[in-house]
Amino acid sequence: MNNNLQDYSHKRLNILTGEWVLVSPHRAKRPWQGQNEALSKEIRPAYDSSCYLCAGNKRINGEINPNYDDVFVFTNDFAALQNETKPFIVKEGLLEAHIEQGICKVICFSPDHSKSLADMSIQGIQKVVEAWQEEYKTLGAISNINYVQIFENKGAVMGCSNPHPHGQIWSQSTLPNEVEKKESQQRIYYNKFGSSLLVDYLKKELELQERIIYENGAFVVLVPFWAIWPFETMIIPKQAQKSILEMTDSEANHFSEAISVITKAYDRLFNTSFPYSSGIHQAPTNGEENKHWHWHMSFYPPLLRSATVKKFMVGYEMFGSPQRDITAEIAAQRLRELV
Repeated sequence: MNNNLQDYSHKRLNILTGEWVLVSPHRAKRPWQGQNEALSKEIRPAYDSSCYLCAGNKRINGEINPNYDDVFVFTNDFAALQNETKPFIVKEGLLEAHIEQGICKVICFSPDHSKSLADMSIQGIQKVVEAWQEEYKTLGAISNINYVQIFENKGAVMGCSNPHPHGQIWSQSTLPNEVEKKESQQRIYYNKFGSSLLVDYLKKELELQERIIYENGAFVVLVPFWAIWPFETMIIPKQAQKSILEMTDSEANHFSEAISVITKAYDRLFNTSFPYSSGIHQAPTNGEENKHWHWHMSFYPPLLRSATVKKFMVGYEMFGSPQRDITAEIAAQRLRELV
């Protein structure tokens, strides 16, 4: 590792967004005098009669869930996006608003209320991956849907209102902000060099072996050089693929294995069911070729020093730019030891 990057404050460039993160490695040695919280010892049952996501239970809207055996997908009863509204534009001087149409779905990973992805078999995770693929394909084929965002919020600290293992899929008519940045950066790079930004980035990471956590035949799990969250990671396909639809069955199995490995490592890090937000960024479903896109999955976990000490984005990070103390290299080393 470059000693300068481990000893001195510096900025790192996020090549996917064009934005910078401030890294302050010397601050990692300061004593912690902030808030500590009691660690929850909750043990969840395999079935909860009060859970609206458990198999056979009634949801808030009165519908009864089927007695599903693995994965169950349904339209969100409290969707953030509506698809029935007629298009409109409001523009009064500097005040501007546009209609945003879309469809939101919930995906239950397992009927077992007590599990998370870290507790599931690779075969079970692959069924989730296959459901992601089907939803991306089906939603993306709708004429007014130009982007499909697959994500999961795990843990109450990440705003998850129900502990049942599940994620969400929001599809919408325009590209959200983070995707718009990655769309631009990848397109610029591809037009300039004729190659995938993440393929070329992976070559350098595999050469250095400083931030790699795990690698199999089709995927690499690493802490990105520009990581913001303390133990942020990314799963990247070794071959340039625009979306998860381009995976073979074998590659989908390797992807499922990568998810299993990193989520298990997270749980071992602080001996707790590790909270995070994860999401897949992939090509828009706008009918264009999108050759510049290289899909990837990111995990943004908030835990910093222990199971009860969280990283908050406040102060300078709200008004200046993201900042971190523990370097990406040290974070990768700690996670690698748990794989």
